[in-house]
Amino acid sequence: MAKSKPISLSDVEKAQAEWVAAILAIGQAYTNGYDVVAEATKQIEALYGYKVGTKKVLFKPTKCAVRQFRPTFEGALSYFVGHALAPAGFAEDGGFAITPFIDVRFNNAGVIIEDGRALAMGNYFFTPADGTVIKVEYTFGYYWATASAFVIDLHHSSLPYQPAHP
Repeated sequence: MAKSKPISLSDVEKAQAEWVAAILAIGQAYTNGYDVVAEATKQIEALYGYKVGTKKVLFKPTKCAVRQFRPTFEGALSYFVGHALAPAGFAEDGGFAITPFIDVRFNNAGVIIEDGRALAMGNYFFTPADGTVIKVEYTFGYYWATASAFVIDLHHSSLPYQPAHP
């Protein structure tokens, strides 16, 4: 990675807010009958480093068992909009982002900023229209791909461990 401008905690928090806005926008596009693939494409290209910078992204979505790693834009798009809508969809994908979430909230357990990159880890909470709250664990990596593009190059999320016997 080339030398880039310094990263601040506010850069990470802004990127997280933009990610939340993107998830909500994709769900609204789907709900309102708009071109959800175009919306998701726009959002993924803006948020992730698939098309800028090193063009390498390590993406491990929450609900994948067969193709659990998504190093390509097409794999991410399939996860976000589902196999039925994505041009190159994977059969296991139901369309995470087309759920019409009414709220998504990050809760960082910690953020590490060093050597031109930032890592954030914690829980995020998704609230669909029925008001239930879904807790998901995440780790995101960020870097400045260009002077104006602060992008995700690492995205790992998983559901919290559920012991068999509490």
